[in-house]
Amino acid sequence: MMHNEKTHRALLAHIQVHPRMRPQDVFKFLYQSSFGCEHMVSSPSGAVEYIRREYEGGLCAKEKKELVEPLDGEYSRVDLAYLEQGLGAETLGKLFCASAKKEPGGIDALKEKIEVASAFACKNLFGFSAEEFERDLETWRDGGFPPVHHSDTFRELYHPSYRVISNKYVPFLPLFAKIDTLMEKGRVILAIEGGSASGKSTLGQILSEIYDCNLFHMDDFFLRPEQRTAERYGEIGGNIDRERFLCEVLIPLKEGKAVNYRRFDCSTMEIAPPERVEPKKLNVIEGAYSMHPELAEYYDFSVFLDISEELQRARIQKRNSPAMAQRFFDEWIPLEKIYFSGFDIKDSCDLVLHIE
Repeated sequence: MMHNEKTHRALLAHIQVHPRMRPQDVFKFLYQSSFGCEHMVSSPSGAVEYIRREYEGGLCAKEKKELVEPLDGEYSRVDLAYLEQGLGAETLGKLFCASAKKEPGGIDALKEKIEVASAFACKNLFGFSAEEFERDLETWRDGGFPPVHHSDTFRELYHPSYRVISNKYVPFLPLFAKIDTLMEKGRVILAIEGGSASGKSTLGQILSEIYDCNLFHMDDFFLRPEQRTAERYGEIGGNIDRERFLCEVLIPLKEGKAVNYRRFDCSTMEIAPPERVEPKKLNVIEGAYSMHPELAEYYDFSVFLDISEELQRARIQKRNSPAMAQRFFDEWIPLEKIYFSGFDIKDSCDLVLHIE
């Protein structure tokens, strides 16, 4: 029932934006909601080139409109006009290709959504008759529910020019656009800040997949045993070896030099042998304390992932044993809060993304 209600709301919203759509446009909406763009991707380079041609050829409408249209499922349509916000065609193409995956339960989801659409047609909620909808649906069903194009009416009225991407990428589109803009000028060092379970590591991994960037983790710079004094823990943000991180990572990156990356191993309480890491076009540092005032000036851009206490608690409890989760609540999160408030970290970041 919950899925039907979600489809009901999504279809109503789609009708409000596209009141003149035809049955095949409804089918396309339902198909993309169930399968995404899996059928459309041939090659990454081809996808990028096609985006460039479509955009530069003026095939997308330039008037102000919603740049992201949620579908009824795990995908959204991203209008090519987002390229005007700084998003690169190559990045959008990579997001599009990365979103193309086989949905094993797609056909069952599609059939459930069709039931809701049929009920809409019976109630005359579309701009066409129930008879026309059922006739076209029967043809579509007999063909095995193949991918469909937008109708000529839809194209003429609404100028569709978009790519379907996974919703896991959608919250980060403003960040992708900023990164692309900065990378046009040269090498970029980016900080990802935020509290526990806010998605810093996940975002870092996404960036490494989309941009082939270097990814450094603040968790690799825990204090060595001899640094763990009451005086050190009394400092705001003192529970990370920021001095070693600055000397071994940030300063070399800023100077365009290789980094001798030495991870702290919590199992042995020792620093591992160095790994030589050459600077890349994009270099990402993820983790709480990355925007400590002694480090902040070395970044070209910073983003703060803002998560509610309720969602944070739910994520931590889901990912950890009860004992480990309690350590987060009793020890690590209070220290993060002192650091965030003491140095006004969220407001000092260039971009704040609210995680839902």
